Amino acid sequence: MLIIPAIDLRGGRCVRLFQGRPDQETVYSDDPVAVAQGWEAQGARWLHVVDLDGAFAGRPGNGHVVLEIVRNVGIPVQVGGGVRNLETVRYYLEHGVARVILGTGAVTDPGFLREATTLFGERIVVGVDCRDGQVCVHGWEKTVTRDGLAFLEELVRYGVRRIIFTDIKRDGTLEGPNLEAIARFAAHTALKLIASGGVSRLEDIRALKALETLGVDGVIIGKALYAGAFTLAEALRVAEGEE
Repeated sequence: MLIIPAIDLRGGRCVRLFQGRPDQETVYSDDPVAVAQGWEAQGARWLHVVDLDGAFAGRPGNGHVVLEIVRNVGIPVQVGGGVRNLETVRYYLEHGVARVILGTGAVTDPGFLREATTLFGERIVVGVDCRDGQVCVHGWEKTVTRDGLAFLEELVRYGVRRIIFTDIKRDGTLEGPNLEAIARFAAHTALKLIASGGVSRLEDIRALKALETLGVDGVIIGKALYAGAFTLAEALRVAEGEE
C-alpha cells in the first residue's frame, strides 16, 4: 500500500484546511517545492498535490507551482484541483504530471470524463469526495444529490480504474479515517481506491492496510505528517508490513 504525502496549494503556499473550509487554514510552508523535495528525500514514492485555489475557482490557480514541483522531484506526482476540461488535463500530462485527478468535472460533465479516460486511461483518477455518503463538488462547497456508491458504478461504465475517496468530515481533523465507509466503497466495485482524510496515527495505517484485499492500494496523508504525529519513515514501514 502506497503512502502518499499531500501538498495542498493555496496562494502559492503549502497549507492544510480543516474539513476543506477555506476559513480554517494552517500554513505550513512558503516553499512547496522544498516540501516536495523533503518528502522525496524521506522515501515517498508518490506525491499528491491539490490546487485549492483551482478547486474553488474552477480553473488552475497554482499551475506554475505544480509544474515547479514536478520539475524538481524524481518521483511521480498526481495533481487535482480545478481540472474541468481536456486542455488542462493534456497540459498537465504533457508537462510531466503522472496522474490527473478529476473531481467536480467528473460529476457534472460525464462526456468530459469519458473522453479523458478514453484518451489517457489509468492516468485519470477520480476524486470521490463525500459528506454523509453524498458526493460534493466545487471545492466541497456544494453537495449534489448523488449517492456515492451509485456514482462508483457510473465511473466503472466510463472507464475509470482508480478513485480517491475522501470523507470530508474527517479531512484535516486527525480524528481517524472512516474505515467503515472506505471498506464499503472499496468493496462495492473493482475500482482501486486511495483513501484520504483523517489519518492521525500509525494504527490508522495498519487498519487501512487490512483493507488491501478490497482494493485499497494507497493512503494520502497530510496533517498528521505536518503535525509530527508520526514520521513518513514510520508510516512507510507500517505500509510495507515491517511494523
